[in-house]
Amino acid sequence: MTELHVSADDGRSIAALDDGSGPNLLVVHPGGGDATSWDGVTRHLIDPHSVITEASDIVAVAGLLKPPVLLVGHSSGAVAALEAALLDPSAFAGLFLYEPPMPTKELIAGTAGARARAAFDGGDPVEAMRIHMRDIVRMPAKVVDARFADQHVRAAFSAYAAAQIADNEAIDALGTGVDRFATLDIPTTLVEGDLSPAHLRERLTDMAAALPNARIVTLPGQGHTAHLNAPDTLADAIRDLAGQIFHL
Repeated sequence: MTELHVSADDGRSIAALDDGSGPNLLVVHPGGGDATSWDGVTRHLIDPHSVITEASDIVAVAGLLKPPVLLVGHSSGAVAALEAALLDPSAFAGLFLYEPPMPTKELIAGTAGARARAAFDGGDPVEAMRIHMRDIVRMPAKVVDARFADQHVRAAFSAYAAAQIADNEAIDALGTGVDRFATLDIPTTLVEGDLSPAHLRERLTDMAAALPNARIVTLPGQGHTAHLNAPDTLADAIRDLAGQIFHL
């Protein structure tokens, strides 16, 4: 979504939000609200957020780079990376995927995702993210409650609630099952933290079984945020795969 600005006849700045594609539809919201007040309606009128679109974007960017290219993805970014590699296997020499939440045997969000969406559309992004962390990520409820007790944390989560919920829905839209990756014979390192939620590690095991050329690397003492808590450890793991692929 982009923000459009134009000057009125009297010099005032007029702002509008631009989203989706196709024939133009101009919505004028009611008084007492702003341009986001019709989000619940416009969401049904535009093409939904799609992992396949993200995958296509990744392939397009890779096409600008001199090969060989090592593709690194984390969380939902790793899901998009997998789909990009499936879309154009020749674009990538190797994959480094940190806990992709693939719907291997069950959906990622499922009914919890519907509850998170309802909370968000009802004007409560904080509750939407609380549902996400507790029932989708599956962090212990006490840990979630402790985090959300901090107003700065609540504000931060609220700021990216829309993107997170869209991500969940886009991943679930892929459907369950990963048999389509059986022919993706690209050297792949699947990374997990030994403190990560059990379902993420189980999904990683499923992916390792589906991919013909994959290995699992476990980061001791880490969860889903090693990029913040142990960046040097994560960098070493990437360097190791790069050394194998690029023969460094």
